[in-house]
Amino acid sequence: MAQGLVKEFRVRGRERFRAVDDVSFRVRRGTTHALVGESGSGKTTAARLVTRFQKADAGTVEIDGVDVTGASGGRLRALRRRIQLVYQNPFASLDPRQEIVDIVAEPLHNFRTGTRAERRARALTLIDRVALPADLARRTPRELSGGQRQRVAIARALAIDPDIVVLDEAVSALDVTVQARILELLASLQAELGLTYLFISHDLAVVRRISHTVSVMRRGRIVEEAATEDLFRDPGHEYTRELLAAVPGRTEEYA
Repeated sequence: MAQGLVKEFRVRGRERFRAVDDVSFRVRRGTTHALVGESGSGKTTAARLVTRFQKADAGTVEIDGVDVTGASGGRLRALRRRIQLVYQNPFASLDPRQEIVDIVAEPLHNFRTGTRAERRARALTLIDRVALPADLARRTPRELSGGQRQRVAIARALAIDPDIVVLDEAVSALDVTVQARILELLASLQAELGLTYLFISHDLAVVRRISHTVSVMRRGRIVEEAATEDLFRDPGHEYTRELLAAVPGRTEEYA
């Protein structure tokens, strides 16, 4: 749960810019909550506050009722085990020199989990779980397609058995067909492993396919929050209606 999150940045020659302004939302265990909005709406910054990759100026973050806002040292390291991220551009986040099996095993190495052989076995199991051919394990990211790279990024995020996965525009760089397959994979993993997702996106069509609940962000604030189907059926805020009108096939509903 995020409560009253605030984050300001100092911009040279200007007043301080409030990127996240009193943002609160709750994600039920085993479900997907989406933060949606246009570029610059504050959704990615809000996600980084939740994961403690940035420190909030105000507000709290709780996981299973435990306040982790001020976690440091061992507590912060433990939090890193529970929350993993998948980014928009897998090629930028994957070491181009490493083999895929080593990339997937990297979090296990970082957390000193298992022997080298055990880490490799775990990585090979995850490569199979994200529906990648076994012969890709010895290849490098350059030899993979965009969809395959994103599957590698998902496998790496799952390596240390996190409870929560934050997906930051994780399918936006993919074509529609590949997007659909990745979303199906994410749904099956959630059902199988009981994962909780925080899904960051500007694309409401994608959000509708994967999320259970949605917070709509604009200029650093949440302007509307609802169950996904309720939001699509009866949006309450003008900005939400504008976003929905931009979804292909829905323009006529808001003409």
